[in-house]
Amino acid sequence: MFAARGIAVSFSVFVMVYCVLSLAVCRAWRAVWLHAQRHPVRRVADVLFALRMLPLVAAAVITAAFTVPSFLLLEPRAIDEPMSGIPLALGICGAMLGIFGVANASIALRRASRTIAIWTSAAQPVESCAQIPVLRISQVNRTRMLPAMTAAGIIRPKVLLSGAAESLLTANELQTALNHEFAHVRRRDNLKKLLLRFVTFPGMTGLEAAWLEATEMAADDAAVSNAGEALDLAAALIRLSRLGPVELGSVEPVADLTASLVHSPAAVMNARIERLIAWSDDRIALPPRFSPWYGLGAALATVAVFAVTYSQLLVQVHTATEWLVR
Repeated sequence: MFAARGIAVSFSVFVMVYCVLSLAVCRAWRAVWLHAQRHPVRRVADVLFALRMLPLVAAAVITAAFTVPSFLLLEPRAIDEPMSGIPLALGICGAMLGIFGVANASIALRRASRTIAIWTSAAQPVESCAQIPVLRISQVNRTRMLPAMTAAGIIRPKVLLSGAAESLLTANELQTALNHEFAHVRRRDNLKKLLLRFVTFPGMTGLEAAWLEATEMAADDAAVSNAGEALDLAAALIRLSRLGPVELGSVEPVADLTASLVHSPAAVMNARIERLIAWSDDRIALPPRFSPWYGLGAALATVAVFAVTYSQLLVQVHTATEWLVR
């Protein structure tokens, strides 16, 4: 009974913190996004992703660092007290939330693996100076839309290049387009998309769409270093967008957990092209970074504060969970 109460209390605290913070993020992300517009788009993408993952990380830290230790250290094991229906119901909701997240991520991963396997069944390697493998793919199934160019894979990432795209682009356009996909791989955007499948929550569609748009623009910025390369990438986007239909209003790539170069809503494609045509060298310049010593000092100060007040915090958390159980 002690173990059952501990599990129920832990899941209850987790789901309450997760839902409260998720609702707060749903309400506040637009204000944070507007404030972040003054910074380079790469930092905007990082901020949006961190904001999206905040509820999960905070709920996990609070549960693991405070709820579980307070219950194990302060809850009497000999007392067989009854447990009310509230923590039991919340515990079940927390367990179901985790199961749903794992199932959703597993389904997306399986679908992506299946689609990528079909695309690469007759793939041929392409010579490239980058350490990331580039494979030339060809149409093997008329029922599936073949991407012009896409970054695929999480553990062993690769860039898939269609023969039509390779023949359509000039050498400079092809290189800048490949650099765009390499940027997705370096930033581990496909892994981030998998994590988003795990933390699915109602009302987060707008935030995730804004993050996807920011990641594409961040990859654009990482792919070019001057106005000439920016024009080459803009030309590549225009040419490749004519190879196949772009689903209006969809922010999903051709397959789950891939980063396709041109598979974006029409409005996003137009915005990307306009940004590239109006390229400015100061766009990729990040604001001055703080010294790492400031971060280290803040971390040490935080650890010191928690070390001094940790026992009192555990007592307060245990009091709160006792009220929840009763």
